[in-house]
Amino acid sequence: MHARQRRPEGGPFLTVQVRPGDAYEMSDGEPFRRAPTVGSGSGPKAYGASVLGWDPAVQEAGVDVGYSPEPNTLWAVDVAIGNVPNKPGWIQGVPDLALEYADVGHDEEKLQRKIADLLDAGTKLLWVVRLAGPRRVEVHRSGEKMHLVLPGETLTAPGILKNPVLVEALYDPDAAERATLANLLQRQGYDDLDAVRRAGYERGFEEGREVGREEVLALVRRFLRRMLEHRAITISPETAARIDACRDLKQLDTWHERALDAVHAADVFGAE
Repeated sequence: MHARQRRPEGGPFLTVQVRPGDAYEMSDGEPFRRAPTVGSGSGPKAYGASVLGWDPAVQEAGVDVGYSPEPNTLWAVDVAIGNVPNKPGWIQGVPDLALEYADVGHDEEKLQRKIADLLDAGTKLLWVVRLAGPRRVEVHRSGEKMHLVLPGETLTAPGILKNPVLVEALYDPDAAERATLANLLQRQGYDDLDAVRRAGYERGFEEGREVGREEVLALVRRFLRRMLEHRAITISPETAARIDACRDLKQLDTWHERALDAVHAADVFGAE
């Protein structure tokens, strides 16, 4: 199955006959060609992986993870949460939460077989983000009727994720950045940026020194730089020096807020 990447004849087949890099998935020994993700779906997949993967409750996450719940079944899950061991080979079993993206031209029959196979094998929750037509998310659970969650509403995964997920955060870059930042702050023990500031001020006041404030400044600078990286904004050495030298939390926060929607460095820091 590896050399020419053509759909093999005969069968049924086993997953041991599929090697990493082969563009196939399999259900009951029947192989399916797995096409590359189109441009309109590649960005949302990255956003979904960031939002779910950095949730404070998540320990294991992966993208395009190969699961083999049975010797004749193999599915590549777009974003997998739970049961993503760091070792070679196809993963036995299934993820706790599977996130799939369905864009223009997807194979609906194949998607439905994947949903059924994963739920039958033990996946607790499966979300399908529909990118073609009106945006919406299908929520699938074993033994339950599928239901839709629409933009403006939130998704929950009790026992898997700590935080609810706004539907838009699974495909919109700005919503995904805000959700990712909130998750990253919580992983450091803070609810939001205001909590970071409060903790720093309180610690500095209680200890009668500036250590708390310096830690807050360092953390806010780090998140500002991370936001610039998410927005693919390149800064000059002079701007980097301005960030490092800034000891005004209000100024740092203003730059961070501007970075949420910025395209160029000048949108954040003004003309140099």
